[in-house]
This record gives sequence, C-alpha cells and structure tokens, in this order.
Amino acid sequence: MGTEPRAGRPGERPRTGGLRGLLRRLTAGLDELEAEELREDLGAENATPIAACAERRRFRVVGTLRTVTLRPRGGAPALEAELYDGSDVIDLVWLGRRKIIGIEPGRVVLAEGLVSVQDGRKVMFNPRYELRPMGGQ
Repeated sequence: MGTEPRAGRPGERPRTGGLRGLLRRLTAGLDELEAEELREDLGAENATPIAACAERRRFRVVGTLRTVTLRPRGGAPALEAELYDGSDVIDLVWLGRRKIIGIEPGRVVLAEGLVSVQDGRKVMFNPRYELRPMGGQ
C-alpha cells in the first residue's frame, strides 16, 4: 500500500538516491561517474558511453571536443575532432571538410553514426551531430 516503489514514466531511469545511490557512487569509477554526469547534464539519457560502443554498429554519443585538426586523407581534406565523454574517446571525421562552424575544442557535441576502429581507435565518419550551447546550458 504505502511501501511499494512507485513506477516511473516509460523510459525514465530509476532514481539512485538513498543508500543504493551511495553504494553505486562508491563502487563506480570516477570516469564512469563523469560520463554519466555529462550525459545527464546534457539531457542525453539515450546516449551510449563511448567505452561501451562496439565496432560496426550505430551509436549516439555525447561529450566535449578535446582537439580539432585538419588532416588530409587520401589527398582530400578531412576535419577530425576527438570527442571525450569521461569513459573513452572517439574520433569524429568529416571527409571533404576543412572547417565546420561551431566544431571547436571545448564545445559539447552530440554525435550519431556508425562506429569503426582504425589503428586501435574508435572512429565515426561523417556523423550526424548537434552542437550544444556553450557552457553546457
């Protein structure tokens, strides 16, 4: 009657307050907590931690751009950006592009695309992306 947990809305994550939340925070790694906090702050609950992304599957990730460089691939320009979410990094590569307005270090980006692995690094080529407001607002 009054002691059963109340059901949340469909798709809503269970609350991790109280003792259960404290135990999870104590046992989780700092990187894992940072990644989860970033996804929550950005309202990207359906984003996958980069560390959990498998090769040859589509994923949606969110994180902060650490570096942005122009690096030619096969004689054509390619804009590369390293995205970090607290769990791992993934390289976002836009082929044939020299610059994309808003793609700059420190910017928070939500990206979606097919993950591949090149030279031991996770890569997304020509991902769909959303720029998040500066300051994580």
